[in-house]
Amino acid sequence: MQNHEQAQPTGNLKISREVIATIARYAALEIEGVASLAAFSPNLKGLLKRQVTRPISIELSDDIAVIAIHLNVKAGVNIPQASERVQAAVKEAVQTMTGIAVSRVNIVVAGIVFEEPAGATQQPE
Repeated sequence: MQNHEQAQPTGNLKISREVIATIARYAALEIEGVASLAAFSPNLKGLLKRQVTRPISIELSDDIAVIAIHLNVKAGVNIPQASERVQAAVKEAVQTMTGIAVSRVNIVVAGIVFEEPAGATQQPE
């Protein structure tokens, strides 16, 4: 795992990709209409082997981050509007907390979550 390193007057600061992903995760989940993060398989081979990767990937290059997030959204949500809100929230949170510039936040809507009607989970007596 590659870390982001910044020179400070009194030493170095290293921020791991895991920290950036955690910030992005909480920012995304705060947005109304986002049900959860979604695990995904990167290719057909991954599907066949049941390999699941993380829902957030971070690419760091020259102190600039590109973040990809796989989401499940709630049924009835305006997906483009929710995606724009997630992009803005993630970019702002990561930049504010880490000082790392975020050039893009790519959103993949992996699924839609439908709420169960009230009483639908109860078994007949």
